[in-house]
Amino acid sequence: MIQERTGLVPDAYFSGTKIWWFLDNVPGLRDRARRGEVIFGTMDTWLIWNLTRGNKDVLTPERGGAHVTDYSNASRTMIFNIHKLDWDDELLEIEGKIPRDILPLPRPSSDERIYGYTGPEVSQLLSGVSIPVCGDAGDQQAALFGQVGFEVGEVKSTYGTGNFILMNIGDAPIRSRANLLTTVYYSTEEGRAKYALEGSIFITGAAVQWLRDGLKIIEVSDEVEPLAASAPDTGGVYFVPAFTGLGAPYWDQYARGLIIGITRGTERKHIARAVLEAIAYLNRDVLEAMMSDTGIRIPRIKVDGGAARNNFLMQFQADITGIEVWRPVIFETTSLGAGYLAGLAVGFWRDLDEIVRNWKLDRVFKPRMDVETRERLYRGWRAAVQRALGWAREVPWAYGL
Repeated sequence: MIQERTGLVPDAYFSGTKIWWFLDNVPGLRDRARRGEVIFGTMDTWLIWNLTRGNKDVLTPERGGAHVTDYSNASRTMIFNIHKLDWDDELLEIEGKIPRDILPLPRPSSDERIYGYTGPEVSQLLSGVSIPVCGDAGDQQAALFGQVGFEVGEVKSTYGTGNFILMNIGDAPIRSRANLLTTVYYSTEEGRAKYALEGSIFITGAAVQWLRDGLKIIEVSDEVEPLAASAPDTGGVYFVPAFTGLGAPYWDQYARGLIIGITRGTERKHIARAVLEAIAYLNRDVLEAMMSDTGIRIPRIKVDGGAARNNFLMQFQADITGIEVWRPVIFETTSLGAGYLAGLAVGFWRDLDEIVRNWKLDRVFKPRMDVETRERLYRGWRAAVQRALGWAREVPWAYGL
């Protein structure tokens, strides 16, 4: 029921479980919540509340600040019905008897009815100017918006500590059969929204940091690209970066990191290359799941985040998926997307077409690998993953379980 209504795989990662824990474990908190002395919000709610506090011209004047969130952020709490675009009373009851009154008002990500204006304390910092507060979206949703992913089937992948891949699926949610999350993408109209499939990969760029800080194979992260490129292949080595389990599409909290295929000829350059290749393999896992769920052939992968600057990785990403990789001029697409949403709300941008014209391409990476090699390498990756799955369950004592 949770997955059907929220689009999420039930997990303590989501904030509904945190509200539940607070109400049950902080003495007196539930009574204070009943008296209206406690309110809840995700990070966007907290920011908007503080920006607008003290200004009476807000959506929730009785609070003294705008106590709001947008549909996309609300959809990540595990208590929000993504079909009705409202808090789900039955889930509130199941997940710890959470009072609806403590929750923020769900709103579109951008519309003419802005959330409020900066309050006196904030306005004082702006030479007394009161600024409209508008434009709100979850981190990854804003990144897809910044990548102008407005057509159904458009995909972006953000290469950070982990990787987050979103696909625009249009006006109606799809329940994933491949362990992906269904989320609200954005909304510019009350009661309506666009939706996305999301695949969350826990460890990607963090594996490069591990090469630097843990194994000390490199001194700075930028050294990994020339080191990896110095090897013609990995020499049969595969690296599965399941440091904290595996996310989509596996969702195995007992998986653990693995390096397999090591021989006497294995050198640090092979390990470095295997780490970068693993990032691309994990992305393909999620992209394959998205195509399976939707029946859509992905036309291109738009990339952003720090590791998207790595030309070796971007070329291998194109090779192992057989899909073109498009890298934009502007990498900070989350900030850009939030700015676009705010600009739409106040009329700075006229429409989505004007925003699309702003997007600038830096480089296209086209697949160069032959199909036989691509599939042979990918079969090896899947075999390596199978050996990593469930490892902590086999030796729980090694991890304090």
